[in-house]
Amino acid sequence: MNKKLLAIALGLGISAASYGQTLTVKRDSVVTEDSDKYSVKTNRFFDNWFFGASAGGQMFFGDHNKQAEFGDRISPYFQGYVGKWFTPGIGVRAGVDGFKIVGLTQNGSHSTGPYDKLPWEGYELTRQEFNYWHVRADVLFNLTNIIAGYKTDRFYNISPYAGLGWMVTTEEPIEREVSANIGLFNTFRLAKSLDLTLDVRGAMVNDRFDGEIGGRRNEGQLSTSLGLVYKFNKRDWNRPTTTTITETYDQAEFQNLINRLQKLEADNDALRKLLAEAKDSTITNINVKKNLLAAPILVTFPINKSTVSNEARVNLGFFAKLIKETNSEFVYSITGYADEGTGTPAINERLSKARAEAIYNVLVNEFNVNPKQLKTSHKGGVPNMFYNDPRLSRAVITIADILIK
Repeated sequence: MNKKLLAIALGLGISAASYGQTLTVKRDSVVTEDSDKYSVKTNRFFDNWFFGASAGGQMFFGDHNKQAEFGDRISPYFQGYVGKWFTPGIGVRAGVDGFKIVGLTQNGSHSTGPYDKLPWEGYELTRQEFNYWHVRADVLFNLTNIIAGYKTDRFYNISPYAGLGWMVTTEEPIEREVSANIGLFNTFRLAKSLDLTLDVRGAMVNDRFDGEIGGRRNEGQLSTSLGLVYKFNKRDWNRPTTTTITETYDQAEFQNLINRLQKLEADNDALRKLLAEAKDSTITNINVKKNLLAAPILVTFPINKSTVSNEARVNLGFFAKLIKETNSEFVYSITGYADEGTGTPAINERLSKARAEAIYNVLVNEFNVNPKQLKTSHKGGVPNMFYNDPRLSRAVITIADILIK
């Protein structure tokens, strides 16, 4: 009976030490894109720029132009511009447009000769023609993205805009006027970097811009042009992402730990049964006074650290409970180790001592273990102790010293 009990007790110590091995956890990251169609990341300043050019026709609304036939009021129109989108819904652009304005005049400003298509006689109007240029800046609002949400490959977008400009005639009488502009900027996707554009613009200037002051406070210009716009640098917008870290472990390794735990549990049951039968007797010079023994415990540390993790504190809390429920004459050795493959001998000596003291302090100060039941020692840097794994040598092993009668 005594020899059998001792064999089970020694086997229990070996099994418990094996149970202290580390389960390798693999961490993987999964990146999930936000599905909210209205949510995008803001790009850098030099992204989402564009430049374009277009050509078409224009009509000027002067004091007498309505007396001319429709075709005689149309003149060529050209524009070029550069801009940037700050978000899918808001952008700015600056450009220059112009060429030639045609119409009718009564006072002879910019006159090119008589106009013989008047619907009545006796009303003297002459043809008017002058060149001009127009510098302006606009704020664009991509209504499609604002209402329907951003979509990378959307074919059609409509962007109302408003802005201010400076309109100048290039012939006498010279006029320079501030302009107010509104319009619709329509784009049709041809490729990732290229769009077809249809730009409808209205501009308003002072009545004197055409060299004649009539009964109007302002004069206006309406233009329509077709063109191309090229988008450069980063052309689209990224959705916000969420990174989820998942942890997995090797099933075979996990099953091996379960098997060891089951064996440890079976050994505990067998030892409890023999202790119950032995009661307070002396067995092979080992004095057993209670039916409970505290198994060895292994606590590992990161490289060059002696800080006890919260996970280790949980295990030490269970261990402290066992110590206090076991024979109070048992003394437990707390031995600190360091991995000789990392650090100098002096550092490992200091580190192994600090680790042993850290476990001692947790057991005494946090879990109220009697200091008389604990003693510390340290071994400095040691070769791999378990499974040829240096992590298991950066450790503290706590085990009960068996009382010999």
